[in-house]
Amino acid sequence: MIWDAETIFRIVDVTGVVANGLLGGAVARSRRFDIVGFATLAIISGLGGGMIRDVLLGSGYPVALVDPAYLTGALIAAVIAYVVHLEGALARRALSLCDMLALGCWSATGTIKAAALGLEPIPSIMLGVITAVGGGMLRDVLVGKTPAVFGGNTLYASIGVLGSIEALALFHLGHPQAGMAASIITCAVLGLLARRLGWMLPEPIDFRLSNLRLRPLSPKRSVQRLRDRIARREAADVDPDDPDA
Repeated sequence: MIWDAETIFRIVDVTGVVANGLLGGAVARSRRFDIVGFATLAIISGLGGGMIRDVLLGSGYPVALVDPAYLTGALIAAVIAYVVHLEGALARRALSLCDMLALGCWSATGTIKAAALGLEPIPSIMLGVITAVGGGMLRDVLVGKTPAVFGGNTLYASIGVLGSIEALALFHLGHPQAGMAASIITCAVLGLLARRLGWMLPEPIDFRLSNLRLRPLSPKRSVQRLRDRIARREAADVDPDDPDA
């Protein structure tokens, strides 16, 4: 059976919901929340970015409220995280992979959905990145953390931008499915490499204007400097071998 683009779009989007829902559940376990906390963080992590996207697009109710697969996926992720203690090196690697897969999924689906509604390239890419990082930002704020995408961490939103650009380019070439696949692969590979190798954006440059010392010249000193310059120029014009000098 050959699936159409809409079916693939839905599957990829729900996969991202489950993946990011697991990340929300992992945060809930680290904070020792109860089942309500697990469900809340899984829903916020899994559905927050897509709901922000749909509200900004103004194309009707957010898809998470009208398609039961989205909320069901987030709740399934919450239950898995509640029952299974995701600890150890293997679990951390699995969560990192889930995170990068979700990043690629939503960078692609958010960008393609915006472009399909007629938005220009830059707004489409922006909505793709918002879809990818919005849920994680809301989750971090709810637990009192500075959102990770604000800096001090390995590349994340920057990789989402690359995935969005790929998805947009292939969408306009008439290959939305290939765009989603390229975004997922790119974000997964580059994201895992960034975490392993510690790739980060440059930190702020420590240039301080207070170190600059500007000493204004008084009119009297300015006139004296001008006279000295004229005297040096006149002395340089004198030829020492000229007997009339």
